[in-house]
Amino acid sequence: MKNRFDLIVFDWDGTLMDSVDWIVQCLLVAAKEQNCELPKEQDIKDIIGLSIHKSLDKLFPELDDSARQLFIESYSKAFFSRQITDNDLFSGVKEMLLHFKQAGYQLAVATGKSRHGLDKAMQGTGLDGFFNITQCADETASKPKPDMLNVIIEALDVSKDRVVLIGDSTHDMEMAVNAGVDSIAVLCGANSKEQMQSYGPLLNLQKTTELLEIL
Repeated sequence: MKNRFDLIVFDWDGTLMDSVDWIVQCLLVAAKEQNCELPKEQDIKDIIGLSIHKSLDKLFPELDDSARQLFIESYSKAFFSRQITDNDLFSGVKEMLLHFKQAGYQLAVATGKSRHGLDKAMQGTGLDGFFNITQCADETASKPKPDMLNVIIEALDVSKDRVVLIGDSTHDMEMAVNAGVDSIAVLCGANSKEQMQSYGPLLNLQKTTELLEIL
């Protein structure tokens, strides 16, 4: 698969940053604070990658606009209650990205995070200079719609057959299908191989850094 792609688009949570368990914990904290029925852990994992509004639609459809805003504030406060550092990245991720950058790949991020959330996470992890472009769920349609990928591809003027999406969730895999690009699933985040397989990823990797052996 060497020299097959020019643009590598990464999801963020569960793909580059080891944040799935923290997201689950913070959503449970917010649910308790807002007196919501606590969802199951896997139900929370299954919404990771969606925008916060789509996530609440699925987990807490009973919330009205006012309650939804309070929930988002509670979640954000919990999530950013601790300093994000490069220790929150999966081991070897920064070195992997540097290798791909030096090898001439264009790099991008397509994430369900808000712009504020991604910028803060990128600054904390020291990755804010690694990517040609990033797209967030509050800037265009949420996954699994293809809009984020389409914006990235158009901005960087890359043929879709030279693009690969790397992600850990069914939402990532479905977005790739909807955009007409290849995908590689990583099993270090939200969803299992069995959950993602129906979307036809090229490969299933245990760790994102295994890409170094593939691309």
